[in-house]
Amino acid sequence: MVLILKNNPEVKKVDELLEKITEMGLKTQVVGGASHTIIGLIGDTSHLIPEDFLHYDIVDTVQRISESYKAANRKMHPDDTIIDIGGRKIGGGTFTVIAGPCSVESEEQMKEVAADVKASGASLLRGGAFKPRTSPYAFQGLHGEGIRLLLEAKKVTGLPIVTEIMDINTLDLFADVDVIQVGARNMQNFELLKALGHSDKPIFLKRGLANTMDELLMSAEYIMSGGNNNIVLCERGIRTFETKTRNTLDISAVPILKKLTHLPVFIDPSHAAGISWMVEPISKAAIAIGADGLMIEVHNNPKKALCDGAQSLNPEQFDTLMKDIKRRVEFEGKTLA
Repeated sequence: MVLILKNNPEVKKVDELLEKITEMGLKTQVVGGASHTIIGLIGDTSHLIPEDFLHYDIVDTVQRISESYKAANRKMHPDDTIIDIGGRKIGGGTFTVIAGPCSVESEEQMKEVAADVKASGASLLRGGAFKPRTSPYAFQGLHGEGIRLLLEAKKVTGLPIVTEIMDINTLDLFADVDVIQVGARNMQNFELLKALGHSDKPIFLKRGLANTMDELLMSAEYIMSGGNNNIVLCERGIRTFETKTRNTLDISAVPILKKLTHLPVFIDPSHAAGISWMVEPISKAAIAIGADGLMIEVHNNPKKALCDGAQSLNPEQFDTLMKDIKRRVEFEGKTLA
């Protein structure tokens, strides 16, 4: 349920209304829009009568939200959420590129790739320290050492870092990480999501391999219900019967999510196809359809990568792609972060 207030309500009366709602056992989210102030009621509102709130002279209209996700709902927050990460903006007309290797392998590799992607225009550096792999015999990442190497690369380049968490018990290792990624396999790790809701870190939340958009938004809701509203959603392809690509990119997810939620929406073209030559056309499609950014895998020597080399661009390919991305983003009237 949302309460849309009249223009320029008295602060005292707003505080009184918020106190009354809190006494009902509900949480509130106050959003100041261009023309109206909106109070979102979070919790079980099924027993409430909307008309009762019209007795408050500062309330203009009352709307029920039928969807299960409340805080992530655009009805609750009509304006796009803009997330600031070290001075770099995500959302709100800015197009952001996150780039780096699938997995952190060595200090030399990370510093080299970090310098290359920064020079080409990437705004954030990605790299997997913990790697969820289908086979227990595959490279699992360097864990804490991997995070240390990411932080060393950050010192050299100044790029904020993005890396994936797999276990709630490792959360302390992410104290200096700028953005915590929740991968497709952990999208419904609800205890992890609840813990991240109490974090002050932006969360990069990937859609699961076989999850609906509503389920993705409910996972975001788990995080937001804990008080952390800094969430970026990422479409990275879903599992279908098709075998020509690693996954099937649900490109329609971008406009649908942009309509349903105020949260920024990214596309991961590398995981979507699993084929390096497809990264370019998918990236173009992402810009055209209104995505807020891309996460692209870049490796200094893809043929020798310990993880996902087949879908990784080399620095030269990434640089060429970034020149094209910049041109297309500017044509769409957006700013490359």
